[in-house]
Order: sequence, then C-alpha cells, then structure tokens
Amino acid sequence: MKIIVTDEVAQEGLAILQRDPRVQMDIKLGLKKEELYSIIGDYDVIITRSGTTVDKPLLDHATNLKLVARAGVGVDNVDVDYASAKGVIVVNAPFGNTNSAAEHAMALLLSFCRNVTKANGSLKGGAWKRAPFTGYELKGRTAGVIGLGKVGGRVATRLKAFECEVLACDPYIAEKRAHDLGVKLVTLDEIIKNCDIITVHTPLTSETHNMIGQKELAAMKDGVIIINAARGGIINEEAMLEALDSGRVAGAAFDVWSQEPPDSEILKKLIGHEKMVVTPHLGANTFEAQVNVAVDVAKEILRYMDEQPIENAINIPKFDASLMGQMRPYLNLVNVLADFIIQLVDTNLNKITFTYTGGLAQYDCTPITVCGLASLLNRRVEQEVNMVNAQLVADNMGIVVEEVKSTHSEDFSNLITVTIEGPGEKRLISGTVFEGVPRIVKLRDYQMDFRPEEHMLLLAYGDRPGIIGKIGTILGKHEINIAAMNLGRREKKGEAMVILSLDSAVCADVVEEVRAATEATFVKPLYLVTAK
Repeated sequence: MKIIVTDEVAQEGLAILQRDPRVQMDIKLGLKKEELYSIIGDYDVIITRSGTTVDKPLLDHATNLKLVARAGVGVDNVDVDYASAKGVIVVNAPFGNTNSAAEHAMALLLSFCRNVTKANGSLKGGAWKRAPFTGYELKGRTAGVIGLGKVGGRVATRLKAFECEVLACDPYIAEKRAHDLGVKLVTLDEIIKNCDIITVHTPLTSETHNMIGQKELAAMKDGVIIINAARGGIINEEAMLEALDSGRVAGAAFDVWSQEPPDSEILKKLIGHEKMVVTPHLGANTFEAQVNVAVDVAKEILRYMDEQPIENAINIPKFDASLMGQMRPYLNLVNVLADFIIQLVDTNLNKITFTYTGGLAQYDCTPITVCGLASLLNRRVEQEVNMVNAQLVADNMGIVVEEVKSTHSEDFSNLITVTIEGPGEKRLISGTVFEGVPRIVKLRDYQMDFRPEEHMLLLAYGDRPGIIGKIGTILGKHEINIAAMNLGRREKKGEAMVILSLDSAVCADVVEEVRAATEATFVKPLYLVTAK
C-alpha cells in the first residue's frame, strides 16, 4: 500500500502506519499542484489536512487512489461526490478533538466567572487590584447544556464535577444517554427560563441557526452566563450584543463566530465588549487533538487494508455485487421510508425497528437495515452518516436498533416496516416495491397505497363532510396543485388520515390555514429528497 502525506500530520499517527510492513509512505509537503498531479497516480492513499485540495483534477490524475484520509473533521477541501463517483473512499476524524472542544468550553466559562482575562491584563499592566475582579462560583448553579452529543456530554460531566445541577436539551438522543450522564433531559424552553449558565454544543443547521435570539434572551434569568464553543450563528450575535448592553446577560464567552475571521461592525463590538471572553476558534487547537486525528485516520487506513468496517467514512463503500443485485430496489425503498417517517417524529429516538416480511426475509437484510438507519440519522446529526458508520452513530446516541424477519406475509410478497419509538410516541410506516417503484402501504394503523413524491402534505382529522373540499380550496387559492390523494380511515366519522402529493412545497402560513380550516389533529408538510 503506497501512501503519500501532503500536509503536516502528527508523527504519532504516521508511526502507526510506518510500523506496518505493507505500507510504503512518502512524506511530500508543500508540493505545487502540477508536481502533485505528476506523482499522485502512483499512490493508493493520500493523507491530508486542510492544505491540499482533493478536487476533480487531482482525482482524475489519481488513477490508483483508493482512499482519501483527512486528518481532521472538515472535508471542505475534498470533492466527496466526485471521489464517490471514482470509487474512492473518503475518511475523516470527527471525534479526535472532542475532549479538546469540551475542555475549551469549560476554560471559557471559568475564565469569565473568575475574571481571568481582565485580572491578567490588570496585573501585567502593573496594577495590584483585587476588588474589581470578584467572580462567581459554579457550585450550586443550574447549568443548561444544549446538545448532548460527544462534546456536550463531556461538558455536562464536567459541570456536574463542579457541583452544578445540569439540565440538558437534545431532541435527537435517547433518554438513556441523559440518564447515563446523570443529567435531566428537558425542553429548550425550560433551559432558557431556569438556567444560570447556558452552553451550546449543537451543529449549525437550518434548525439551530439563530436558535437563541432576541426572544430567547429576553426570557432568560437576569444575570445568565452564555457560552458558545460550538458554531457561530447558533446564537444571534446582534441580539447577544443588545442583551449584554441591557444587563440581562451578565456575560458571555465565545470561541466561534458567524464570520471567521470576524469583519462586521456587530462582531467587532461584540468581541470588544467588556462582558465578553473571546478566542479565535481554538476549540480543537491542542497538541492532543492533532495527535488524536492523526491516529484516528491511521487506524482507518489499517482497517481498510485489513478489510474491516471503516468507522468514519464520509461516502458509502461498495457492497458485494451479488448482494447489491438482490437488495438495490429495497435499498431505495428503505431510504424513502426513512426519509418519510423521520419527518413525523419530534421527540428523542429511543428505538428503531426494521421488520422484513415475505421472501425478502430469507436474505441477509443487514445492508437494508444499515442503509435505512443512515437515512434516518442523516436527518438528525451533523456528521455525515453512511452504511459504514450508521450503527456506531446510533450506539453513541443511545438508540436501540432491532431487525425482525418473518417469511410469512399475507398481503405482499415483500414488505419493509420501519418503526420508531420515543418518549410517549410511536411511528410506523410500511412499504413495498411494485414494478421497481416504492409504494407506501401503511401509516400507523391506516392501510394506504401511494407512491411517495417530492412534496407531500399529511393530515389527520375528524372525518366529516366537506373537509377534502376545504383543503383543495385553500391549496388552490395559493396555486398549489394536488397531483394525487390517498385517504385512510378505520370507521365512518372517526379519525381520518389523508396524504396529498403536491407539485410544489407548502409554506408554513398555508399549513396553518389548512390546520385551522380542518381542525386537524396532526398536519405535516413533507419534503422527500429520496423521491426526487
């Protein structure tokens, strides 16, 4: 196995590979593009950090390349889609800096509470002042951790060690994880209203962008302390500046910014604010973290060489050709089922069950299960989840995954059912393949039969005359065309469920209008990427 290293990578990681007699390693730093292009075709693996761009031209020259190993979390410098098309596996090291990030969050908190930065500047300036730097203890305070993943979980543990009462909010982890950490799982609103300290540890997504803004800051306790060592943009920085100026927030400590390096006037004022402790995105910047990511990618390369499962692959490796031939239609089906049902679940995921009935149950359904699990989790977590690392991600989230098989099926020759269970909630969806096309045939306990489409609207309501007409009128008024409709009910004038296939998306205002007009008990617009 020929490996080229093109960026500075910790020797501790490289040494793991150099000890293996199967490895021939060349360390070539600072190569120009043309120089790298001229030699990359000789190598099976490239190890990089952020200094090398693994793009289409490089991959086209890399005729023997089998694996790109990014010694770090981000893969912005790697064209993952094109690598996948070329059959090249891309791996990274998403957890190597977990401890580093958690410790930095605590360092920020303690620095603010004990006025470390101010007192440091004062003493170095020649003054001996103590009274201006009276600080706060953590003991006895209520701390709220938003996001209880790898980093958030470690921060929660450390806060408990400082004798804080710890509340946590994370709708995407199982209750068991919070119980194991000894923290109380609550809603975001409860954290906003009750905590003396609030620290965020979520990814930056459309859901978490500006998650804490003017409204949330106004609802917090007077004198709250806020920490952000996760991602810039989770906390609205303009609202944060106003809350500091007003005195509602006692102070804050940020390591991350919506713009890096910061350049706007708002950010400059926030960074310069006397109540702020700030650092330039140093969460992963420790010697240990750099060693960890190097070791992690080295181990991934060894797993690949030993034909073992790769834990942190960004793209999906190939299955055995004969197995793929049997499973391909059902891989597509389970993706659609997962994409559909996960949008109906608003609580923590405790258990996911994949049930296979009919002839399909005679085969190894593991590829389908892992594919479906990856599709579910990709809607819930920041890291890229695929068929290689899906089970590992589920385990880390405390989610139980089960596979049930039965060759007996009365209605369909092959049927896949996905069941998701959370606190006080259970969702079920069943589907089959008809003439190569996915069909959804059951939702909860309603028998249905429809083809999933990109844009859909699902409603549950009390069955009575005129409801379907009201829905059609409202959608028509907003020029949203109904392509197909499927209705399910158990009895006359009982609860009914309707699923509409639409030519375009439904905005939130229209959804609320439909809800009000139909008195729907449940209404949800769906966007199925897998049905495009």
